Amino acid sequence: MPAPNRDLTTGPIGSTLVAFALPTLGSNVLQSLNGSINAIWVGRFLGEDALAATSNANIIMFLMFGLVFGFGMAATIIVGQRWGARDVEGARRAFGTAIGLVLAASAVVAVLGVAFARPILRLLATPGGALAQAEAYLSVIFLGLPASMILVLTFMGLRGTGDSLTPLWFMALNVALDAALNPLLILGVGPFPEMGIAGSATATLVANAVAVAGVALYIDRRGLPIRLHGAERRWIVPHAGLARTITAKGLPIGAQMLVISGGGLAMVGLVNRNGIDTTAAYGVVQQVWTYVQMPAMAIGAAVSAMAAQNIGAGRWDRVARITRDGLVINLALTGMIVAAALLLDRHLLGLFLPADSAALPIATHINLVATWGFVLFGATMVLFGTVRANGAVWGPLAILFVSMFPVRLGLAFALRPWLGGDALWWSFPIGSAATVALAALYYLRGGWRRGALLAPEDEGCERRSHADVEPGGSPMPAA
Repeated sequence: MPAPNRDLTTGPIGSTLVAFALPTLGSNVLQSLNGSINAIWVGRFLGEDALAATSNANIIMFLMFGLVFGFGMAATIIVGQRWGARDVEGARRAFGTAIGLVLAASAVVAVLGVAFARPILRLLATPGGALAQAEAYLSVIFLGLPASMILVLTFMGLRGTGDSLTPLWFMALNVALDAALNPLLILGVGPFPEMGIAGSATATLVANAVAVAGVALYIDRRGLPIRLHGAERRWIVPHAGLARTITAKGLPIGAQMLVISGGGLAMVGLVNRNGIDTTAAYGVVQQVWTYVQMPAMAIGAAVSAMAAQNIGAGRWDRVARITRDGLVINLALTGMIVAAALLLDRHLLGLFLPADSAALPIATHINLVATWGFVLFGATMVLFGTVRANGAVWGPLAILFVSMFPVRLGLAFALRPWLGGDALWWSFPIGSAATVALAALYYLRGGWRRGALLAPEDEGCERRSHADVEPGGSPMPAA
């Protein structure tokens, strides 16, 4: 199993960006395929109430995920910059501290999530027929949060060192296990217990745990750059200086995730008030959207990794070209996927719903109105990927907040008297247009390029890395 560690600071930019992004795209597609396969099992075996339950539960899971995801993303920036500066020990120290922080945070969130699953679902106005199943599903998913977060963090750390192939192989293992175990645990095939919708969540928990153990063993045996071996394992106990830096950067990144998921929760609450068919239709369209956004996410991640390494190496001359090539590549790939989603809509949506389902025409209409906005979303991911690579997180946070709440949700309410339910769907592309416009303005005129952030002291040795000095005087990389 090859695991190249690509130097992203030299050579041609466009082809290197594509070569790095394609395995990331493959990983994202596999992850989305896993969710879609699970949705097919649930929808076909357990019905539309169960499908609506998983849709509501997954939105909440994204909210909880955002609470700890920022730490991993902040650590990835430091790993990328340290790797670009050829500081292997600095990269490993940052990764170790991130593991400690993410384990602690995800454990706390898991306990709170299990305790408050039902009140949160009630707050979302989850339909009564889906409430019990949503709670059963969500409780098991929360229990598996630490393993899933460590898996994501490890993948991000590997990509920070230029290795996007190893995450692909272990994501394939994860998906194969999850997809195979889902029907066995849902239906109780052979020696497996019949667990219903909780069986789908249990399959995910087991697959994540096996993948985490496998990738950890592989990193250790192959001696990859983020390996923590022997005495280095003590670095999992967070270093005070690194923990402060990761927290200072990670909390605003986590807040960005919370803004996105908070807007998503509010939207689900509005959708749920239109009945179970609309809720199921919206959940199915979200499955299609996960694929539509995959090229944007992959190119954005590749741009961020390349930019971070080049910033760490002092190669600012390449950063603007990385952004430009990322925008062009992203536009081409995302545009093709959007076109396919619109042309093949009934075939794609029909994978999740029977041909006579009342939710199918609703889902087709949502797809037609809103999906084209992901072309704009792709450009935003590239611009945000570049600025976050230099530690600038307050600007993207402000942009996301304005675009999500005053713009998207504001329009959903304001246009309802004229457009009815369509106001919900039109708010998506309009919100995306506002986001990319503000992101472009920030990239061109914002102060994200200026300043230098003093990195934490490691055993008395001061290290410096380029970073943005954000508003507020605090020292401060998605979809």
